[in-house]
Amino acid sequence: MTQGASWLALGMLLLALFLAFIRLLRGPTLPDRVIALDFMATLGVGISAVYALAVQNPVFLDIAVLLALISFLSTIAFAQYVRKRGTP
Repeated sequence: MTQGASWLALGMLLLALFLAFIRLLRGPTLPDRVIALDFMATLGVGISAVYALAVQNPVFLDIAVLLALISFLSTIAFAQYVRKRGTP
């Protein structure tokens, strides 16, 4: 039962990742794209964590933590860029 729920959650996260990628491509503004990219990174953390549960291998949790740290730093960098550039 838990195995099936993990794979279902993984499928739903992949669908959300696909929809966020569409938002990243379509925009329409830079802040929308930055938020979509940040959301994709967050979904990547979730996918890695759910996959670690599904295959019962905790090594993927280390990948999730590393991706979360990199995502946090990139969000700060993008926020600084948008703040200095100004939004249309």
